[in-house]
Amino acid sequence: MMRVAIPETVLFRDLDGEAVILETVSGRYYGLNEVGTRMWLLLQRHGGIEPAYRDLLSEYQVPGDQLREDLLQFVESLSSRHLLELGEG
Repeated sequence: MMRVAIPETVLFRDLDGEAVILETVSGRYYGLNEVGTRMWLLLQRHGGIEPAYRDLLSEYQVPGDQLREDLLQFVESLSSRHLLELGEG
């Protein structure tokens, strides 16, 4: 299973359903909309992509393949900005 972890250099703040992520090394801020915030919170809670996917699938009316693609793109985007660390586990 693909595991995810949030580096210690990343700060997260939820602002009434939308969120801001700060990467403290670069000082860059990133905003998340409501769906991105939910994805982030589930990835953080579960520490893995598959359990987050299952929860999202039960919460949103979207085809499973589209949701999986969106979630994987989200994870890849965060990882490329050093906001998530990926690993096998």
